[in-house]
Order: sequence, then C-alpha cells, then structure tokens
Amino acid sequence: MKERILIAEDDQDIVEILDLYLSSEGYKVKSAGDGISALAFLKEEEYDLFIIDIMMPKMDGYKLIKEIRKLCYAPIIIVSAKNEDNDKILGLNIGADDYIEKPFNPMEVIARVNAHLRRSNYQKVEEKIIEIKDIRIETDTYRVYKNEEELDLTATEYRILSSMMKSPNRVFTRGQISESILGKYCESDEHTITVHISNLREKLGMDGEGLPYIKTVKGLGYKFEA
Repeated sequence: MKERILIAEDDQDIVEILDLYLSSEGYKVKSAGDGISALAFLKEEEYDLFIIDIMMPKMDGYKLIKEIRKLCYAPIIIVSAKNEDNDKILGLNIGADDYIEKPFNPMEVIARVNAHLRRSNYQKVEEKIIEIKDIRIETDTYRVYKNEEELDLTATEYRILSSMMKSPNRVFTRGQISESILGKYCESDEHTITVHISNLREKLGMDGEGLPYIKTVKGLGYKFEA
C-alpha cells in the first residue's frame, strides 16, 4: 500500500499544488486547514509523513509538531514563509526532520518526501536492532548491550534510551521525555527525568572517546549523539 501523507496548511492554493504532485507520485494525501483538524485526523488513522506550515489558525505548526511527536515518529517536513535561522532551528529542535522555505519548487518537495520515506521505510525494516557506537538495543527482546555485555536497565530507562537512539542527535526536552516517553507531564516531573537521565548515564558509562553517550544541550534538554 502506498504511503499516506497529511498536509497541514491553510493556503488552499498550496494544498492543491502539493496534492496534485504527491498524488501523481501515487501517495494517498489528506489535508487540514489548521493544526486542530490535523491532530484530529492523526488520532483517527496513521500517516507515514507530514507536511506542515508554521503559521496556521487555531494551533500553529510548532504546537502541532510537538503533539505529533507524542504520538509517532513519522518524518515531518516544515514548509513555511518564515525563513529566519531561528525559525528553522526551533522547528528542527522540536521534532521536524526538514525545513523548506516558501515559495518552493514542488519537485523539490517531492524529492525530499521520497528521500525521507525511503529512509523511514528502511528504518522500519531494521528497527528490531538499533545500534549506535558500541550500544545495541534488541527491540524484540527489550535487551540493551554495550560491547556485547548486557546492561540492567529499568523499564523507564529503556524507553528513554530507545527513543533517543531511534532519533539520534535530536534534542529532547525534559517535558518531551516526560510526555512522549512516559506518557504524562507536569513541572514536578522534570526533576524525575533528570534523575532517570543521570542513572542511565551511569549505567552506560563513557564511549570510546571518554564522553557520555547522552549529551546535555544547555537550555534545551538532552540528545544521544551519533
């Protein structure tokens, strides 16, 4: 079955252009004119990739991306007229995979969609084993190894590590870890997350260069550095 793509964009002309080109490639396309509607569609069925505008009514693209990342890890491409570096950095840091400025060439969007879906589909085939540096996760047995020696992790530590290793170099805030990995969030959880990260670092030890696997990104959160 061909992949499903959800477009969240309030400019109907852009929606029609993207729909035309994506449909001609064989993709199944659905669109929403605001973030609230897009999120409702996602809760009804699964999508393989998202194309999201930043400036939308009811719920903007940044908030929508955060909500999507609580539910899935499908590729997200931002298509936006906001072209400042800070806008791009923010979008990528909160969970987007790519950023395309408006106005755009529809064929470039198609090329990037194809590339992200190829990579995503490859990862789905390979996801039973996640391996970065000398850390290996066997997702079917929930076991974690370092240099072939099994590590004794708690269920929470396993969920945190596996989520980070599935998206290496992506920055996770404490709130995102609490919401998307533990399923809830309140301000008091941030200290708990700090403790879990500290315990996980201690069990992982240092990499071959004497550096921690999980890096603190000052003012933002944590990432597993590939």
